[in-house]
Amino acid sequence: MKEIQCCVNSYEKQLDAAYWEAQYKTKATGWDLGKVSPPIQTYIDPIENKNIAILIPGCGNSYEAEYLLEHDFTNITVIDIAPTPVAVLKEKFKNNPNIQIILGDFFEHQGKYDLIIEQTFFCALPPAMRQKYVWKMHQLLADEGKLAGLLFNRKFEVSPPFGGSKEEYEVLFAVAFDFLKMDVCLNSIAPRANSELFFELRKKHS
Repeated sequence: MKEIQCCVNSYEKQLDAAYWEAQYKTKATGWDLGKVSPPIQTYIDPIENKNIAILIPGCGNSYEAEYLLEHDFTNITVIDIAPTPVAVLKEKFKNNPNIQIILGDFFEHQGKYDLIIEQTFFCALPPAMRQKYVWKMHQLLADEGKLAGLLFNRKFEVSPPFGGSKEEYEVLFAVAFDFLKMDVCLNSIAPRANSELFFELRKKHS
């Protein structure tokens, strides 16, 4: 247990706010698509209730949030640990009352959400932190709340991003969520073709 905790603490120090801020400052943001991810856009489009509470953690430039706002969603919260993207978003949406933009640590965030959108946040966390991620998501979701988005279905020689497999994720999430969907994406952007899983999970009752 001490070894695992030491590993988590070591990674947290390496991948802290200063690390991610440096990535944005130097524009070393290879994960940034410059637009909403097609699988997430496809997921958002049929949602009829525009007033559900939505959280996007590790939001970065948050094209997903922008897309939600353009489609009349009214209750969006985004959070990131890096000051630069948060400052950009606050300026960009300074006159929009439908979005709350938070600079802070996701794992210290409090709230209740109907939907949490996963887009390049999970893969930024070291695998030793994944169980912590699962239970924090469970805590933040309202009853019947859903966690949906993208996970990498591959390994990487250099990390982050940290990858994995469908089998690993099924074991990881099964303790706290019911599976509605976890399949290989058919509409990923070309560089990520056949390497992404789209998933939709529903919070299990405690």
